[in-house]
Amino acid sequence: MLSFQELLKAIPVVIEAGNVPAIVGEAGIGKSALVQTVADQMDAKLYTTVVSLSEKGDLAIPVPPMTDSAFVKTSQYGELADVKYGYTHTLIEIIQWAEAHPNQPIIWFLDEFNRGTQAVQSELMNLVLQRQINNLRLPDSVHMIIAENPDATMAGFETSDYGVTVGDAAINDRTVRLVMRAAASDWLEWAKSNGQIVKSVCRFIEENPQELAPVDHDTDLYPTPRAWQRVSRNLQTLSDLPTEDQQRIRLDILQGDLGVTVGQSFERFIRQQNVGLSAPEIYAGNSLSPAVAQIFTESGIDQQQSIMNSLIQQVAQYPLTDDSHASHFTALLNLMPVDAQFAVALKLAEVPELLERLYQAAQEHPLVKQLYDQLTAIGLKNNLD
Repeated sequence: MLSFQELLKAIPVVIEAGNVPAIVGEAGIGKSALVQTVADQMDAKLYTTVVSLSEKGDLAIPVPPMTDSAFVKTSQYGELADVKYGYTHTLIEIIQWAEAHPNQPIIWFLDEFNRGTQAVQSELMNLVLQRQINNLRLPDSVHMIIAENPDATMAGFETSDYGVTVGDAAINDRTVRLVMRAAASDWLEWAKSNGQIVKSVCRFIEENPQELAPVDHDTDLYPTPRAWQRVSRNLQTLSDLPTEDQQRIRLDILQGDLGVTVGQSFERFIRQQNVGLSAPEIYAGNSLSPAVAQIFTESGIDQQQSIMNSLIQQVAQYPLTDDSHASHFTALLNLMPVDAQFAVALKLAEVPELLERLYQAAQEHPLVKQLYDQLTAIGLKNNLD
């Protein structure tokens, strides 16, 4: 199997040798982006046809008598009726471009080749193998590339269950199969050079490269490189909404692209990266919610410290002399390592008169007393009095 970067080198080699590359890869792995990048590197004009959307007869259907103006005549490659459907019009555009730009290579990309019916694939045989259809032949500057999803007859994909039509043996014998694998390092290189993938997606894949295209995944929806690109676009648009609306609908949108398991994991990551545990979320309810506790626990020490510092900065709005606020704050404090708890205590001591107010409130409020006792237990008074 070859990575994205390796295929960028292999495909031009196959084309230069006069052969047809057949890229095989899972859905969403990035085959279309790969071919676009190859075309850019070759300074080639790219035409794409999605074979799965084609019907029998799109190439070979009889053309009724038409006026002379309806036929496109070329100086070197014959003539063709300008029919506005099927492959015919694409062929016209290719021929016209070849005549207008004789020194520029052209790539005709036949995507989802084995998702087309057997009849459609058969009609394309002459184009792929003989470079000719009816009395029209392709210019030498035109290079064919096909892309397929794996099927169970292919080595290494015996358990594949894509709804594909197994290709003709002649196709396999006349094309060079190049199997594509997902590589996080390659995808990140592409994502950063592309400039359209949001930073949170790149950071998540950097820290969790196995989640780019996981081998073990949910049976319904699951991540692919293409899905992560959609996620990035959705997050860019979502950022235009108010924060509360973002938080309310973001998880469902993420799960719609990534599935439940990875969608929830990425949602927690976003919240952690954005110090996403806001005071209203933390202090909601009569006790600390399990979801908030899980996000906080899975955060790094630096992130936990940032969350606690944020709460300390908001003690005027959310006073710790309130039993409910004190209870939630204590629950978070107990989730932190001892050294980190002491750092929080030091920050609390910097708030003017806060310790005195906590001491006074503790006389009447049991949950405030619990917080005050917790601070005493980690040595706050012994170190700061």
